[in-house]
Amino acid sequence: MTGRLWRIGWRNLGRNRKRTVLTALGLGVGYFSVVFMVGWAEGVSTGLVENATSLISGQIEIHDADYRPERSLYETIGGREGADVGEILRTIEADPSVVAAAPRVYASGLVSSGEATSAGILLGVDPEREVALTRFLDPLAAGRLPAAGRYEAVVGDEMARQLELSVGDELIVVASAADGSMGNDLYTVTGIFRTGLLEFDAGTLVMPVADLQTLVVLDPGRVHEVAVSTDDPSQADLTATRLAAALDAPERAMSVAPWMELNPVLAQYVALADATYWIFIVLIYSVASFGIANTTLMATFERRREFAVMLALGASPRSVVGTVLSEAVATGVIGLGLGTAVTVPLMVWFSTAPPDLAWLYGNLTVEGVLLTPSLRVGTNVPAWTWATIGLIVTALVSALYPALRAARVPPADTLSGL
Repeated sequence: MTGRLWRIGWRNLGRNRKRTVLTALGLGVGYFSVVFMVGWAEGVSTGLVENATSLISGQIEIHDADYRPERSLYETIGGREGADVGEILRTIEADPSVVAAAPRVYASGLVSSGEATSAGILLGVDPEREVALTRFLDPLAAGRLPAAGRYEAVVGDEMARQLELSVGDELIVVASAADGSMGNDLYTVTGIFRTGLLEFDAGTLVMPVADLQTLVVLDPGRVHEVAVSTDDPSQADLTATRLAAALDAPERAMSVAPWMELNPVLAQYVALADATYWIFIVLIYSVASFGIANTTLMATFERRREFAVMLALGASPRSVVGTVLSEAVATGVIGLGLGTAVTVPLMVWFSTAPPDLAWLYGNLTVEGVLLTPSLRVGTNVPAWTWATIGLIVTALVSALYPALRAARVPPADTLSGL
């Protein structure tokens, strides 16, 4: 019985090919809209996370348990005695999900050039490791990276503008040291970086980690942070859990925090974006269903004499309903085919080479994250699956009322012309 109704449904679609194609196109457009909107939302969320974590911070940060939120100069990993930084880095890089790891030292200080002075953050890094981890030093807007032991530093472009610095100029750095003294020295500007984040570019000076340790009187084994990048930012929490176990973090009193913990606002935004996928599916298919229901209702009204003959010959109302619904399913399958034919190439294009929208919007800053707008889409297989199911359900629901109307056609009155 089901197979016969399915064949009848396919055959009846050929009666009015234009209407069939238009109805299928409506479903196909709805399918494309759902997949594209969900993919774009996924792409925006992924872009936010990647930009937030790959520009400066990394996906995981390891500190002394007491370092955050005050970020005291004295709270280094391993406490006042320090730690074997090389061993920590080797342990971290042994994890298969880790792409790179880099130690960092932080201090607050004053940066002076001529008569101009600016307060800012002094950041000590391992240049080679840092460029493998983050993007803010690669490429530089001008100059080159500083070399260890040569009293060299790079500054943000906004700090360079305020202090009227250029590559090759000298500046004085003054900072409070860990032994209670005041550290000060003369450094040469070898490069200027530009992130697009005004506060960071205006208030950050970067030098080799060993040079900053010397300036603020910290032993070589004392670092404030080890930043880690992973191959999948969405799984950073799982990687952090493995690293904590590998490092015996509780015993060493270390905090291993993924970006979800370090930036809870961004994590909430990503969770909210995930929760809105259902809104796209329900809203778009609800709008499509009204048009499809209207078209199906008109089609069944035109065929009321056909349904009357079926009923007069002994067909049950259920078989009439099944005939109309089988046509709806067949239309949905055609709509799915048309929608897939358009959706797949565009999704592949927008995923691998997304059109840049910076010319329209410029760079945007969201929750302190620099974002370049684009039509990048993400791959969300569950959403695609639900979009497919939603298309078939929409076709069935849209045809349900017309099918019930067709099953209630009075045979005698309809055939007599009343």
